[in-house]
Amino acid sequence: MEKRRDRLSIAIDGYSSCGKSTIAKDLAKKLNYAYIDTGAMYRAITLYAMEHNLINGNEIDLKTLEEHLPKIDISFVFNRKTKINETYLNDRNVEGEIRRLDVSNKVSLISTIDFIRNKLVELQRKMAKEGRVVMDGRDIGTVVLPNADLKIFMTASPEIRAERRHKELLEKGEAASLEEIVKNIDERDLLDTTRKISPLKQADDAIVLDNSKLTKEEQLYWLVKIVENIQKG
Repeated sequence: MEKRRDRLSIAIDGYSSCGKSTIAKDLAKKLNYAYIDTGAMYRAITLYAMEHNLINGNEIDLKTLEEHLPKIDISFVFNRKTKINETYLNDRNVEGEIRRLDVSNKVSLISTIDFIRNKLVELQRKMAKEGRVVMDGRDIGTVVLPNADLKIFMTASPEIRAERRHKELLEKGEAASLEEIVKNIDERDLLDTTRKISPLKQADDAIVLDNSKLTKEEQLYWLVKIVENIQKG
């Protein structure tokens, strides 16, 4: 039991632009755990589909995409300089490209495809098998890791989420209107919560973190205290 408490699996779910990835990275670093950004995996496949002209508007060439699936390799490589795991698509660093707004606009379409989810869920479970992992996404606590030692469900008001996303894109030098981001968030929320396969929902045993008025430091302190309590038993 003591060994298990030192090898926790932590699932962080929640709405888009809630800062899940940021807080998950910070928590993993604090605990010296591995961080797995499941959203980046879906974004990588979205980027691949866009680059191979498999998405036309809201229509996806499912037959061709499924045929291409064995050719798609997604991995995370630790960058010693930045101290973060960066996303690689077929041995190419795409960490920056997958964060673009045009990719964000299409990722929810890709995440509803059953053969995509099946492939990635299997891979994600293998990554978390030994514990000592922080994983964030939409269905981690409900589908990917239903037996996770700690489940967090993050939320914040849509307005605050849009403002945060807008600021993030501007800091990266990417032009984007606040109105467009609000529209993107509303559309992603609808798709994520109503899709037939693994919809976004709070696990029954998840702890809710509404970070609308919390700083990153306050969120991390709150999470670390919860982890410490679990480890103490």
